[in-house]
This record gives sequence, structure tokens and C-alpha cells, in this order.
Amino acid sequence: MAKKHRLLVNIKQQQLFYYGDEKLLKQYPISSSEKGVGNLQDSYQTPLGLHQIKEKIGDGCEIYEVFIGRQPQGNFFELQNSDIELPDDIISSRILWLDGLEAGINQGGDVDTYQRYIYIHGTMDEDKIGQPVSHGCIRMLNKDIVELYSQLEIGCEVLIEE
Repeated sequence: MAKKHRLLVNIKQQQLFYYGDEKLLKQYPISSSEKGVGNLQDSYQTPLGLHQIKEKIGDGCEIYEVFIGRQPQGNFFELQNSDIELPDDIISSRILWLDGLEAGINQGGDVDTYQRYIYIHGTMDEDKIGQPVSHGCIRMLNKDIVELYSQLEIGCEVLIEE
């Protein structure tokens, strides 16, 4: 029987805990929002509550792939030396797009995590991992998100708590 995976994101500790069959398999450092926690649209805060992975983006991409509008653009180090304008908040390597599961808390209306484009993703600001500096998403080291991504399925539960 396949293991039931789930993720727990602890904002205070700036850690993501990866569980299989209720056993802690691995712990990863993360960065959550510099504006704290909150579920409102346009707040740039990290949403709390129970979520699931609705979409996985980045299959087959190399580490340090840059995504703009969820579309792969190429390797960061190659793009740095090109004419392509890169965003301030670079999303890299893999994307786990979250969907809220609690109506009125993180699902629907002006609190909808999926409509807010909240992801767990890689970052080119790896030196800031462990500090709350994101624009609402959960940032991870590129090697960590690549490793974690390969272990998870669509529908995996993700609990984000303070």
C-alpha cells in the first residue's frame, strides 16, 4: 500500500515537515511571507489552514529553471546573461500550487488560496531561506523543492499553521 503523504508548514519555525504514514520523513527550512500570515486576496501574506496540492509544475525541468506565469523560461544562470527581464521574485525549479480546503477561510471569495496563486516553490534568494521574506508563497531551497516535488502527488494535504 502506498504511503499517505502530507506536509505541515510551521510559520514560527520557518520549517516544512514532510510526513509519510504519520511518520516524519524529512524536515526542510522555508521562507514564508514578510507580511506575516493572512488569507485575504492582495495581502501578500501566507495563508493559514488546510490545503492540498492542486497542480504540480516543473516535470522534467532542470534545477534553477525560471518560471514566469508558470511557464518555464530557461536556466537562471543563462537567463541572467540574456536580454530577458527577470522578475524581482523569481520562482524557480518546481511549483506546487496550493488550493484551500476550508470554505470561507482559504477557499472561495476573497480568501481563495488557489486564486491568490500561492505556491511552494524554489527561489533564487536561497540565502534568505529561514527568514520570512516571501510575497505570500512558501519558498524552499532549489535542491529541496526538487527532492520533495518528486515524492508528492496531486491531492497531498498541506497544513499551514502559525
